[in-house]
Amino acid sequence: MEATLARSIEAFDREEWNALFDDELEDWSYYRAVERAGIAGFEWIYLAVREHGRLRAAVPGFVTDYRIDTTLSGLLKRVAGAISRAAPRLLAIPLVSLGSPVGEICHLGFADDCDNTERRRLLDAILARLMDFAAARGIGMVAVKDARGADDALWSAACAEMGLRRMPGQATAVLDLPFRSLDEYLATLGRATRRDMRRKLRARESVRVEWRHDIGDILDRVMALYRATLAAAEYRFEELTPAYFAGVMDDPHGRAACAAYWHGDTLIGFNLVLCDRRRLLDKFLGMHPELGRAHNLYYLSWMENVRYAIEHGIACYQSGQGLEREKLRLGSRLLPNWLWYRHRNRVVDRVFATVEHVFRLRDDSGEAAFRRGNDA
Repeated sequence: MEATLARSIEAFDREEWNALFDDELEDWSYYRAVERAGIAGFEWIYLAVREHGRLRAAVPGFVTDYRIDTTLSGLLKRVAGAISRAAPRLLAIPLVSLGSPVGEICHLGFADDCDNTERRRLLDAILARLMDFAAARGIGMVAVKDARGADDALWSAACAEMGLRRMPGQATAVLDLPFRSLDEYLATLGRATRRDMRRKLRARESVRVEWRHDIGDILDRVMALYRATLAAAEYRFEELTPAYFAGVMDDPHGRAACAAYWHGDTLIGFNLVLCDRRRLLDKFLGMHPELGRAHNLYYLSWMENVRYAIEHGIACYQSGQGLEREKLRLGSRLLPNWLWYRHRNRVVDRVFATVEHVFRLRDDSGEAAFRRGNDA
């Protein structure tokens, strides 16, 4: 058994990587697009285990300088902002993590014939290689971002062995679509929600929706909407580039699409998605700050995605992370994700454990801190 760390997804054959991930939309091609996108502040890594030359397990990862105030809000964020202005280096911690800042979950894949015992053995080898890499690079913080709850028993056993602690991450929202029409979906919602959605959908009369597989001619306008949306976001971890959107759209299997929302000749919003026969995955919604709200674009895009999925026989709509209460109101179910982390310096790690405990108490009293969004 050999645990390796590669600096490019191209160190792996496309088919051998994808074979570990059951029809995953964020596959080899997606991670290559991310790698080529030139997203500032990130270094991409890929950990894998081979036996007798055969790929048995793999997971993407990244290295960055993580700013603690990225995941704070309210008073704590303002205090951290003041500290960062006075001493910026105090809040930036070198971090290596499994997962991806632009992936929906931490994509951990195994060969089909792996049983639970072998999966644990392979994950132990991956985490040991991650720790060796962190030590060699002098990186203090080690993490796993968005380990999915369905694999919690595996992650809990392996991460606890390595001394990592877990915190709730943002849940993944999934809407099952056993419906024959949009009206049939609406009928499943609560009476007040149904009435509210029908009222909001009146804005559809003045909005034209265009589904596209090429955004080259509107990429500048897409990026302007993306930057406007990013500027208004409470949490910021990465900043995407034109090359990211162009690269994701250039999916070799034609699974990437973009819904463009027009008011007259003005592009007021866009929605980048990945989809196949099983799932429509909502990657990013960008909108004009004023015109998007005026035309209820969030809800228009939600209903448009549901309509598109139903008409194309797609079984579920995965709307990503954040806005959990609203997505529950619209019929979604939430799949939990977890963040695992530790600092390799024991003294510093104890400080983080203490701070985390304090922040959890503040969360219990209704003040969100040290988290990205609501608990799953």
